[in-house]
Amino acid sequence: MVRVRKVQPLGRFKVSPEFTDGTVKIVDLEPYLRGPIFEPIRQDQSRFRSVRVDEELGTIIWEGGADIDPDVLRWDRVPVQPEGASH
Repeated sequence: MVRVRKVQPLGRFKVSPEFTDGTVKIVDLEPYLRGPIFEPIRQDQSRFRSVRVDEELGTIIWEGGADIDPDVLRWDRVPVQPEGASH
């Protein structure tokens, strides 16, 4: 199971995660930041840049409980959208 080891925030809604398999990517998270839990992150770039790795889960997280599945990040999968999330 590949997980996130490190993450670096880049420009507008982009991050560079490093995975446990050694892969480093640039991922544009803008399409994934949908729903109420992500709204504060979309509205505030300083909050977006506060992204960090949850070492236990092996994924990226933000204050307030927002996270993105590491498989979405690594394999470019489409995340499950919460009910009522706008696109």
